[in-house]
Amino acid sequence: MNILVTGAAGFIGSNVCRYFTGRGHHVAGLDNFDPFYPKKFKRLNLDQLKGNQGFRFYEGDIRDSKVLSPIFSENKTDVVIHLAAKAGVRPSIESIGEYYDVNINGTVCLLEIMKSHGVKKMLFASSSSVYGNNQKVPFSETDTVDNPISPYASTKKSGELLCHVYTHLYGFDITCLRFFTVFGPGQRPDLAIHKFTKLIDEGKPIPFYGDGSTARDYTFIEDIVSGINCAFENLGGYRVYNLGESKVIDLKKLVQTIEKSLGKKAELNRLPLQQGDVNITYADISKAKAEIGYNPQYDIETGVNKFVEWYKSNKALLYDN
Repeated sequence: MNILVTGAAGFIGSNVCRYFTGRGHHVAGLDNFDPFYPKKFKRLNLDQLKGNQGFRFYEGDIRDSKVLSPIFSENKTDVVIHLAAKAGVRPSIESIGEYYDVNINGTVCLLEIMKSHGVKKMLFASSSSVYGNNQKVPFSETDTVDNPISPYASTKKSGELLCHVYTHLYGFDITCLRFFTVFGPGQRPDLAIHKFTKLIDEGKPIPFYGDGSTARDYTFIEDIVSGINCAFENLGGYRVYNLGESKVIDLKKLVQTIEKSLGKKAELNRLPLQQGDVNITYADISKAKAEIGYNPQYDIETGVNKFVEWYKSNKALLYDN
């Protein structure tokens, strides 16, 4: 199949591109190198796709129809895996307009180009943040998600609703995947495991928000990619699935896990809880297991060890120049 991956140079996107080209698909990757974090991280991601005959990269913005339309024509696109977005809960509070423009208007632009080219199959990257401070755990796809607590979360819920509209009006087959705190080798430098690893390694204090009881369902990148493939192979109508490990670790335990993997102790800079942060994320993955065969394999210790190995191998390239 011919697949378009938006956000292809990012952490998840580059792994998706490698996975699907490895299975014999042709992948066109689109990324605009958003300056949210240094370009060299995305360049390192793309370096792993160099020489891959099944991959073709385009630099451009999902809001630009003049960029999008030729990609669909040149690659005879069959399916879109839409990962591109302005990322991050806390930064979205400072840049609400930009987040809405990219995440919502960009998705509209992409859906409209799909419609004009007769492409009706999409996987949409949503987020566990849509659950807000849901009181019931684990979070289920049947739970009400009408109370987001950050602009980022609201753009992801809006994206899901847009996908439903295009399924209803135009017969699209769209599956929305709610990712739960994805981590692993190559992850963004602003995310907790990467940020904490670097600071602990350098002997610098880490930002430690609250009393350490906030908890996350950390999902290893290979499990996320596997879940994306499960959804890819079962596209039909409008669907929503959680992709998580369905295991929770609190902030205190996470820091201890990184300390053990690095062999170094953390210095804590204790801070109040941040606006937009949720108390817990915890995925009920029974629906994804039953309907598409999703079956995550990685525990947090194994995943952190794999990340630390990657960090040690690449820190000179990414941080010493």
